[in-house]
Amino acid sequence: MRPQVRGKFIFIGEEKLYVRGVTYGPFHPGQDGTEYPNPERVDQDFEAMSAIGINTIRTYNVPPRWFLDAAQRANLRVMVGLPWEQHVAFLDDSHTARAIEARVREAVRKCAGHAAVLCYAVGNEIPAGIVRWLGRRRVERFIENLYRVAKAEDPRRSLPT
Repeated sequence: MRPQVRGKFIFIGEEKLYVRGVTYGPFHPGQDGTEYPNPERVDQDFEAMSAIGINTIRTYNVPPRWFLDAAQRANLRVMVGLPWEQHVAFLDDSHTARAIEARVREAVRKCAGHAAVLCYAVGNEIPAGIVRWLGRRRVERFIENLYRVAKAEDPRRSLPT
């Protein structure tokens, strides 16, 4: 069942979701290039998390489908981090801004429709100096645009941020 926003709360069906979450990662890429531990280790971690009442994990990069499947088996929701160049003046160059949009679109497409996805983090930890340099309103408009890009790719999973 997909999460829904009602007022200031998130519901799964008629049950209010109280997010009890932890971050998972980032991890050094393994031999296969995946930035997560092997599937057996992920299953163990998720089982342990679920056993102590955790219901949500937040990633800092886009997880593969097997990772989302493992989260679903453990009854965990995933807040998918969408990494992009937040530490540079990303709006000073239109090519960079378009490339960020394309990466967000592709990242969301990889997770789109999966039941374990709670939401996507589209603008996380943008340094204050970058916001001052680019201007608050420009950054807000850009983040709003990224939200719309994510929403277009996965309209049933992108909760308001």
